[in-house]
Amino acid sequence: MDLLQLRYFQAVARREHLSQVAAELRIAQPSLSRAIARLEDDLGVPLFDRVGRGLRLNRFGAAFLRRVDRALRELDDARRELGDAAGFDHGSIAIAAETLLTVTGMVTEFRAEHPGVDIRLHQSDAATMARQLHTGEVDLCIASQPLSGPNLRTRELLREEALLGVPPGHRLAGRECVRPEELAGEPFVTTRPGYWPRELTDQMFAAAGLQPVYVCESDEPGATGYLISAGLGVGLVPAYSLSTSAYLPGSWVRLDVPDCYRVLTLVWRADTYFSAAAQRLTDFASEYFRRL
Repeated sequence: MDLLQLRYFQAVARREHLSQVAAELRIAQPSLSRAIARLEDDLGVPLFDRVGRGLRLNRFGAAFLRRVDRALRELDDARRELGDAAGFDHGSIAIAAETLLTVTGMVTEFRAEHPGVDIRLHQSDAATMARQLHTGEVDLCIASQPLSGPNLRTRELLREEALLGVPPGHRLAGRECVRPEELAGEPFVTTRPGYWPRELTDQMFAAAGLQPVYVCESDEPGATGYLISAGLGVGLVPAYSLSTSAYLPGSWVRLDVPDCYRVLTLVWRADTYFSAAAQRLTDFASEYFRRL
């Protein structure tokens, strides 16, 4: 058993798809299959159930994955800790966010000040971000709703009102405030479950005893304003987005709804090594969003 085999196993266990993992790792699929087979031979148990042409992690594999995740996380932490101790002005940070539009400006300014730091970005919903933190796939998450999991620490970056976006010429355009009852039957543009606009919209309609009419459910919260302006329907948008899309046609109306706001938080694990690069980014993000 060697370190490369363990990393191959971890990647296959997460995806449960050999060809996808082979493409991501840029290795031939037969080589990946042989590495997994040698690992299973070495352990003396199968780690996956073969289902047709696919793989499914079995109980042996699930138990082994928990140990592998822990071991590889410790090794990665050790590498970062030694780099920090040696005073290297570099490092790498993996960040997950619900929409990359939220972090684009921050990352641009941070890289200008710290060009030696390598940054990797992931676009993920809340459940995926929690899993990525748990497995060590990412160091930091920028989330708009609470993430579940042990030993998580959070820092509030931004608290902003959620507004109702309406297309040009809509009957609610120009209004200062709208009650949920006035939105009965309105076509709504939102995201799939797992993103804050969908969660907040569901809560708003449920509290009013109404059933929402969703005409668009996307995986990109940042596209909502554009779809509203195109006339597809109405929907919730954060006040922050207006600064980046002020040129979009349409109106942005306040909602007469308690606690109708988005809280943007930075989330990380407290039980793992926090590199100097990650700490610098945490402090930088706090200052960046404080200026908005």
